[in-house]
Amino acid sequence: MTQPAEAVPARRVRVLLADDQALLRSAFKVLVDSEPDMCVVGEASDGAQAFELARGLRPDVVLMDIRMPGTDGLAATRLISADPELADVRVVMLTTFEVDEYVAAALRAGASGFLGKGAEPEELLNAIRVAAAGDALLSPAATKGLIATFLAQGGGAGATPASGAAHAQRLAALTGREREVLVLVAAGLSNDEIARRLEVSPLTVKTHVNRAMSKLGARDRAQLVVIAYESGLVRPRAE
Repeated sequence: MTQPAEAVPARRVRVLLADDQALLRSAFKVLVDSEPDMCVVGEASDGAQAFELARGLRPDVVLMDIRMPGTDGLAATRLISADPELADVRVVMLTTFEVDEYVAAALRAGASGFLGKGAEPEELLNAIRVAAAGDALLSPAATKGLIATFLAQGGGAGATPASGAAHAQRLAALTGREREVLVLVAAGLSNDEIARRLEVSPLTVKTHVNRAMSKLGARDRAQLVVIAYESGLVRPRAE
């Protein structure tokens, strides 16, 4: 069952909730709507409905439960990511499984990041703002914990030699500095940290990151991390 919301000012971050548990959706809605800079524009109880509402409502951010009956969050995220008309829609995956096989699979599907369902309210609100700004919901710690550690355990479900070769071929389009920045992004460094490491300005780093995303066809920083590992540019270290 879906519940499109009333029209809201465009300046607010528009959020679509996708979770099969009505109680959780209600709690998230109260929290989001309590903020002056964001609002819930719709709710979906499964992935198929989430995709249809995304097409109709054009939210800025979809909070997507990874496990739902019927079309699950992974499938819905793939549909959203593959739709050119939804290129500006960001998906934040909600999960109780923060380090497992779903992590790499969802990032490859196009999710901008993860948030545990046990997160504090401020973490959820920050996640929405971060995703809406076009950044990845992968803090340096999260990048290391969710991506590097998982890939070190076996490379990640879904990776193929063909996809790795395709990424490696695209890496050839990067400049030496862009490759250097990409390695540091994959290591979990923020733009400010990369700027200090390379002795350049954060704006310069952001420019290199944006150019790398454009050349590699990455939606956001999270996708850059996946490409860096799948292409072999960065090798995961087992802890």
